[in-house]
Amino acid sequence: MYACKKLEKKRIKRRKGEAMALNEKRILEKVHSRFVVGLCYTYETRDFLCLVLTIMNGGDLKFHIHNLGNPGFDEERAIFYAAELCCGLEDLQRERIVYRDLKPENILLDDRGHIRISDLGLATEIPEGETIRGRVGTVGYMAPEVINNEHYTFSPDWWGLGCLMYEMIEGHSPFRKFKEKVKREEVDRRVRKDTEQYSEKFSEDAKSFCKMETKLTPFLPLVQLLTKNPKQRLGSKAGAVEVKAHPVFKDINFKRLEANMLEPPFCPDPQAIYCKDVVDIEQFSTVRGVYLDTADDTFYSQFATGCVSIPWQNEMIESGCFKDINDVEPEENMVLNVEEKTRYPVSKTKRSFFYRLFRRGLSY
Repeated sequence: MYACKKLEKKRIKRRKGEAMALNEKRILEKVHSRFVVGLCYTYETRDFLCLVLTIMNGGDLKFHIHNLGNPGFDEERAIFYAAELCCGLEDLQRERIVYRDLKPENILLDDRGHIRISDLGLATEIPEGETIRGRVGTVGYMAPEVINNEHYTFSPDWWGLGCLMYEMIEGHSPFRKFKEKVKREEVDRRVRKDTEQYSEKFSEDAKSFCKMETKLTPFLPLVQLLTKNPKQRLGSKAGAVEVKAHPVFKDINFKRLEANMLEPPFCPDPQAIYCKDVVDIEQFSTVRGVYLDTADDTFYSQFATGCVSIPWQNEMIESGCFKDINDVEPEENMVLNVEEKTRYPVSKTKRSFFYRLFRRGLSY
């Protein structure tokens, strides 16, 4: 089973989102990680651009944090998710990719309870030895250096991990309460200036993982994920290796975690639907005043290239599906050679399974 993410062509054009859509597709092609959603295929229909992705039917972390009982998780569950996120960020950074939009709604659960990072539209590659600058992300989760439009590499993602760890335990983000009505400028000010508050829900290890510290020990700075200065932030020196070594992960065996050998603390109920009831919005969300023309074809041709990922190809080969779906069904149309009394099949152009499937505009 796979999921199909459909991007409406007119909506993309109205929002000038062509570059973001193409960027997400290209980055997903490059990344092969069990902690990041995998891209299987891309194609287009008359009205949509479609990405066939890893199916994640356990809901997103935002729903689990805020809609199932009291807000937040117990610390064991939060630490497990933080460990898997750390592995996902490590895989992205190995490809020189900074994610820049770490927040609960972008983290999805599969049917076993493992998490993956999704929605890589704001991610970007950083050339070796260079830095980038850009004020992108979600209000309340952007790092101070992003808000200040300063140069950075991977530091915003470690800040985002700190924000997410805090929210998973406390039940709201560090600088804005859940559904709190506050102006963007005020949230940005809090991120730059204020120190987050910790309740009794946090153990000392969990608090030291997130908490901003300005004091220095005689030997080493007390670096944490929510340190305002990116050069002093946990992960700024040695990346994921440094973060994984924090005492909060003392009970996590990362080798077993990366090999998918650790059982998650929570397993979604296969009979449950982990999202809010939503009325079909297509009936009142029609995009008007936008028209598609031949000038858009270049973008569509760059997006809808198929591009089956290597892990998915391996899965198809190992399972035997690749042979099955590409075999043409036996043809009944035969011609008879009267002299030799031999039957020969009529030659017929073969069409692959994917050609026949996606030509009809079907999705998984």
